[in-house]
Amino acid sequence: MGASQSTEPAVSAEQREAESVAASTGTLPLLHKAFSNLSNPQTNAVPFENLPQCFGFAREDRTYSGNSVPASFPVLLDHLGSSIVDQFFVPGKGGIDWLQFVNGFNKCCARVSASVSLNMLFRVFAAMALKANVPLHLVFESEDDECKINGHLLPSDVLLLLYVCWVMSWDCRNLGNSERKGNVRLPDLSHLVLSAITSCSKVEGGFNVWDCDVSSLGVELPAGKFVTWVMSTVPCLPDCLRQYFHARIQMAGDQLEYLNSSTGDISSAAACDYILTQGRAWAISITQKSTVNDEISRVFLCSGSGMDKNLLYRFASLTLNQSHISVLCFSLWALLSFQKA
Repeated sequence: MGASQSTEPAVSAEQREAESVAASTGTLPLLHKAFSNLSNPQTNAVPFENLPQCFGFAREDRTYSGNSVPASFPVLLDHLGSSIVDQFFVPGKGGIDWLQFVNGFNKCCARVSASVSLNMLFRVFAAMALKANVPLHLVFESEDDECKINGHLLPSDVLLLLYVCWVMSWDCRNLGNSERKGNVRLPDLSHLVLSAITSCSKVEGGFNVWDCDVSSLGVELPAGKFVTWVMSTVPCLPDCLRQYFHARIQMAGDQLEYLNSSTGDISSAAACDYILTQGRAWAISITQKSTVNDEISRVFLCSGSGMDKNLLYRFASLTLNQSHISVLCFSLWALLSFQKA
C-alpha cells in the first residue's frame, strides 16, 4: 500500500518564516482573523482597494480645531490610508494574498531598529505630502529602509508631522468608542516644534519662544539634524505609526466599525483646567521608552471626565500662569528623564 498523501497545501519556506516573525509578536491569530474578514472568499485575497479604508482616517463629518490647525492638515490626513498601503503592501494580480498580508504587517510592526522605524514614518509622511500637493523637501537616497535622508524640513512641516503622529496615537486609544465622528481637537504642539528648531538650526536675530508663530518661521531644519533630534528627544515618535497599523489590524480582526471614534470634545474651558494637557502629556510620553509612557499617555481618554479619576491630571487649586505651567511641565520631564537614566 502506498503512503497516504496529505490534502493540506504545501507551505513555502518563505511563508513559514513570515508567519514565524508575526507569531513572535503574538499577533498571528489576529492576522488570521483580519485577513478572513477583509479577503474575498472567491479569490482568497484582500482586494487592494479595500485596504486604504482599513488604514484611513477619513474626515467625513469630522472637523478639526486647535490653536493653529494648518489648512493642509485635513487634506493630508485624507491620504494616510493609501500612503500606508503603498508603503507596506505589494499587491498581486488578484489583490493581497495571505503571504503579502503577513509581510506587510511584519514590515511595519516587527522588531526593527529605531532608525528603520523612523525612516518608514518619514516615507509615509512624504507620500502623504506628495498626494496632498504639500511641498516637502525630503530626499531618500535609495529605496532601502536604512538609507540616508537628505534635504530639510520647515517648522510648518514638523508641525504637520507631529499632528499626524498625534492623530495616530489618539486613534489607537479610542478603538471601539461608541461615540461617532465629531470634532478632533488638536493640542498645542508648538513647544515640540520650538525644541526641534533650537536643536537643529540657528535663527538669525533670534526669536521669542514665548510669543512665536512656529508655522510662519522660514528656517530650514536639515534632515540629518532633525533625525538626530527625534532619536535623542522623542524616540517613541516612530512608534505612533506601528501602533496605528496594529490598531487598524485589530479593528479588522474584531470587525469593529471603521472610523467610529471621536474625541469626546473637551470644552476649551475644561481643557485649560488641566496642567497636563493632551499635548503636553503626549509630548512627555514620546520621550519615555518605559512604563512611564503608558501612565502619562492615559490623557488620551475619549472624554475629559476620566481625567478627574487620575491625580496626574487634576487641576491644582492654584492660579497658574503660562510660566508656572511651563516650569511644572519641565520639572516633570526632568524627573522622568532622571528616572529613565
